[in-house]
Amino acid sequence: MNHSSDIPSSDAPSTPFLSLSGVGKTYPGVVALEGLSMDIVPGEVIGLVGENGAGKSTLMKILGGVIAPDRGKILLDGAELRFLTVESSISSGIAFVHQELNLFENLDVAANIFLGREPLKAGPFKLVDRDRLRDMVKPLLKRVGAHFSADTPMASLSLAEQQMVEIAKALSINARLVIFDEPTSSLPLAETERLLSIIKLLKADGISVIFISHRLHEVERVADRVVVLRDGALVGTLAKKDIGHDQMVKLMIGRVLAARTAKPQRLPGSVALKASGVRTAAYPGRPVDLEIRYGEIMGLAGLVGSGRTELARVLFGIDRSYGGAVLQDRQEIVLRSARDAVARGIFLVPEDRKRNGILLDFPIAQNITLADLPMLASRFMLSAERETAAAEKQRVRLGIKTPSVSTRTGTLSGGNQQKVVLAKWLSMSPKVMIFDEPTRGIDIGAKNEIYGLMRALADAGVAILMISSDMEEVIGVSDRIAVMHEGQIAGILDEDEFSQESVLLLAVGKGVK
Repeated sequence: MNHSSDIPSSDAPSTPFLSLSGVGKTYPGVVALEGLSMDIVPGEVIGLVGENGAGKSTLMKILGGVIAPDRGKILLDGAELRFLTVESSISSGIAFVHQELNLFENLDVAANIFLGREPLKAGPFKLVDRDRLRDMVKPLLKRVGAHFSADTPMASLSLAEQQMVEIAKALSINARLVIFDEPTSSLPLAETERLLSIIKLLKADGISVIFISHRLHEVERVADRVVVLRDGALVGTLAKKDIGHDQMVKLMIGRVLAARTAKPQRLPGSVALKASGVRTAAYPGRPVDLEIRYGEIMGLAGLVGSGRTELARVLFGIDRSYGGAVLQDRQEIVLRSARDAVARGIFLVPEDRKRNGILLDFPIAQNITLADLPMLASRFMLSAERETAAAEKQRVRLGIKTPSVSTRTGTLSGGNQQKVVLAKWLSMSPKVMIFDEPTRGIDIGAKNEIYGLMRALADAGVAILMISSDMEEVIGVSDRIAVMHEGQIAGILDEDEFSQESVLLLAVGKGVK
């Protein structure tokens, strides 16, 4: 469905208030940005797309005053600047809403919005004027459509609500340009819709927006034009009428991608893993029944808080079940820990790969072999030669882009980090693979590689459970879709029943089981 008219163009002034001309940045051996020129006019939404390493982050750091360009010039309200500093960027009204929110959970909403800029009472002690602070925050929260107060503890807010606080924080500096960096990567459909509505309000107020996202269907909906970067250079700009998924992808990677995922090469087999009346810690009173078959990709959709990740944690043995049974090959199994699951060939690619999937400071080889060290030992001593050989085999198999498996894992792109997580399990002959948000924060080219790897696993007979909040991904990759609502499976859709509406109705509890 084409939603490109969801956010109509406004009659914004055509005179740019911010212009970049021939801006470039080079690091030793790497051209991060080369000769970029672009204008930003009031009330315009610019989609900024490109694969990881295309130059988006470098451009954002230049606009935020974090780094200075080596060449080119910046024009702000007609005045030429050699570069922006952090202070001049903020004072010029350039604000950021980052993918990883910069908020303090031990403070309340008001303290977060005006941190370091709090109004103070008169007198020698310079105490924060809480009444005035609340009065300053109220209109900002109203402007972003928040239903919580200035006194609300940050720790009690959902991720989507915390993002509203970030936007209110941006507006508190009288923002003229708000840069959203992957703002929907952690949001499900309903919260994503709310964020896109806020962008519409910003646009109507004459505030410019740069919207960076790997979810190209969202870029298609919100952008007035799209700027495409590849290998540090501007390779194309798409006007509103020309914005489309295939056009963006072709500019981003220099070619048209094949279909999102190939069709299954085999019929699904017997039931590999079954949750029978399983009760999780999140919803102990609501049993879950779900079957995953060999050779299929079962998508698991639902709103945030519906219990999807909690179910995955039970199936992988991280959390205990509060009732019911888990069956593998029709036999009940007991999973006291993740070690029990791994021993049975049940593996999890976690939602937060940086926190739970890999050790960023360790070399690639150690990450890949960490779960299977006994197989690489000789006389109770780890063989470095065998470890390197095993890791190199997976590097080649998955196409991990790195000069060496001794490279520190934290230096890899998001897509290649995800491949390292996957490589760890593929070396151990998986029977069941659970992917929790498998492509979060990954660019379009790497996404399609991950989809291809998942399909190849399924075609080889592996049972796959894929949890995803990306509706396009769930519909495009799954063979069947199970939808959770408040801790239970609300319904299961076969391929001929796939649609965003069908998934969403089940997710909000309005579908028929």
